[in-house]
Amino acid sequence: VQLQASGGGLVQYGGSARLSCVASESIESINDMGWFRQAPGKQRELVADIIKHHVATYADSVKGRFAIFRDTAENAVYLQMNDLRPEDSAVYYCHAVSWSGISSWGQGTLVTVSS
Repeated sequence: VQLQASGGGLVQYGGSARLSCVASESIESINDMGWFRQAPGKQRELVADIIKHHVATYADSVKGRFAIFRDTAENAVYLQMNDLRPEDSAVYYCHAVSWSGISSWGQGTLVTVSS
């Protein structure tokens, strides 16, 4: 599956942004969808993950501020980010794992939070 991420940009401290990731096929065939991020000089880390028909999981650093949700009609997964902080600045990557175990990555979208 191909993933197209969008929605990054420059955001003020305490502001909000929504990232979108549209899949090239029905997400009914995708078991696990999530968002990772990678800041300069740091390893890529899981931000949020949602498994079909299960609750979402979040990194401790974003709990209570970020929300991930799937939209089957749009074949998309979204990441709503609120109360953004400079430490949230990173390239955000959409990720998907199909029921057959095939892993796919989106191209990444840059989020910069100004202090």
